[in-house]
Amino acid sequence: MTEVDINSDLGENFGPWIIGDGVDEQIMTLISSANVATGFHAGDPVIMQQTVALAREKGVAVGAHPGFRDLVGFGRRHIAASPQETTYEMLYQLGALREFASLHDLPLQHIKPHGALYMHLSRNEEAAHHFITTLHRLDPELKVFCMHGSAIWHEAVAIGQPVVCEFYADREYDKSGSIVFTRKVAPLDPKAVAAKVLRACQQGLVQTVDGVDINIQFSSVCLHSDTPGAVPLLQAIVQSLRQANITIAVPR
Repeated sequence: MTEVDINSDLGENFGPWIIGDGVDEQIMTLISSANVATGFHAGDPVIMQQTVALAREKGVAVGAHPGFRDLVGFGRRHIAASPQETTYEMLYQLGALREFASLHDLPLQHIKPHGALYMHLSRNEEAAHHFITTLHRLDPELKVFCMHGSAIWHEAVAIGQPVVCEFYADREYDKSGSIVFTRKVAPLDPKAVAAKVLRACQQGLVQTVDGVDINIQFSSVCLHSDTPGAVPLLQAIVQSLRQANITIAVPR
């Protein structure tokens, strides 16, 4: 791998409440793609506008980051809903961010579901099918950020919707290649995380929680902005990639 995208979830404050360390501006200088919260799990119209404006200033591509309607649980609680309801709530959020992107003359690069919605669409074939077929009618060029081999990945590939597969720098993996859900992430060692990312980029391997190496396919590295110490983690990743002559760039 000679180049890779780095993405992070931004704009996740809400009114006076600050999520994580409040370091969106610093993170924006270290990434190439921003997943902007669209109001259901976090964010609000003012913060969406500010985040898109910041992305334009820093030269970062933007994508919509819709979640379940769950401000209290930060979108990390599963909500039982029909495939149709799930799709329409995502489109509602996508449309909101698209307007703010248009306001700043930015194209919308991608859509990436958040939290429990991301995992729901990675496992539920009916929900993934309804969303992808609907999205394809509206915008067949919009990239979908997802995990390789997931239900939403299969649906997108089958219909020709472009996909960007992710590698999670700040999450552990199990033998199936799924990320292991952690409600509270303990502080991570920047050197260890950077080494993990570099190995994945150079060898296509990641060690699971069981100590077994598995293959991983991706073109974007994700690090969550609310992970403790997100900035030094990203700084270490960026430095390690550059030293290995791996360019950080938006996915092609």
